[in-house]
Amino acid sequence: MTDFIRTPEQNFAGLADFPFSANYHSWQDLRLHYLDEGPKDGPVILLVHGMPTWSYLYRHMIPLLVKAGYRCIAPDHLGFGKSDKPTDIHWYTIARHTEVLTSLINALDLQHITLVCQDWGGPIGLAQAAMMPTRFDRLTIMNTWLDHPAYEYSDAIKNWNKNWHDGGIFARQTPNVAALMVLSAGLATPAEMIGAIVQGTEPALTGNAATIYKGFGAPFKNLDDAAYNGLRRFPLSIPLDNPDQGNATAQHLHYQILLNWRKPVHFIWGCEDDIFTQAWGRNWATQMNASFDPISDASHFLQNTHGAEICRLLLHRIAAE
Repeated sequence: MTDFIRTPEQNFAGLADFPFSANYHSWQDLRLHYLDEGPKDGPVILLVHGMPTWSYLYRHMIPLLVKAGYRCIAPDHLGFGKSDKPTDIHWYTIARHTEVLTSLINALDLQHITLVCQDWGGPIGLAQAAMMPTRFDRLTIMNTWLDHPAYEYSDAIKNWNKNWHDGGIFARQTPNVAALMVLSAGLATPAEMIGAIVQGTEPALTGNAATIYKGFGAPFKNLDDAAYNGLRRFPLSIPLDNPDQGNATAQHLHYQILLNWRKPVHFIWGCEDDIFTQAWGRNWATQMNASFDPISDASHFLQNTHGAEICRLLLHRIAAE
């Protein structure tokens, strides 16, 4: 039996901007949460999140895509959101996250998929297209990467990885990831949010900042520190210092396979991201003969701040295919 923590449903009560019904997929002895919104016979958009987020990241996009006639599937990786959270940090690998998502796609028999992926949703989601290409109609790639020998990790990625190792800012009990999301959205100063993380205090927030803080904090609120192990394992799996944990060899293969992808590919990029830079995104898009739509004032978590614009750009690109 896998030891895990399940977030109480009351943690998610009162999320006014998340009116979606819960669905669950069984994977071995664990429960994976996913959203399934829109017409069951509509073309599928698979929305894959990264770290430290969950399907809440796509809350602004799902209603617009459903209105356009799409069926939106948005899973929470195990360890995140409403999904079960194994307590053993060594349980988590990128290969396992990939296997779990494959299981969900097969169980729902998803076809004609438009993939939308960002952050760690890239390596995990793009693996599905590389290995099951007949299920996918197009790829939408946002602020992510696939590890390969020529890839140069940015200083921001190196610092992010370093700060989750012993002695780093985030290497602490119950790290306040919701504060990171408020900071990324530009709704608070680094001094305010990093201070809350280091001191373990609750920041004083109002308006949209308070809403975002509540939404991204809900999955971990009042849980034991072991519930955070899936979250902290992602930055420690970046292949720059942990190629085995990061499934680097498979990432190399998927990168090469997808360079020969002959279906539509659309890049939508937050240009203020110092993690995955605009230069990298444009270079990758050129290699894949893909469209590239920059969002000049968007940062790493562009879904959190520019959901409507992402939908507008994506639907325009699809219509023009």
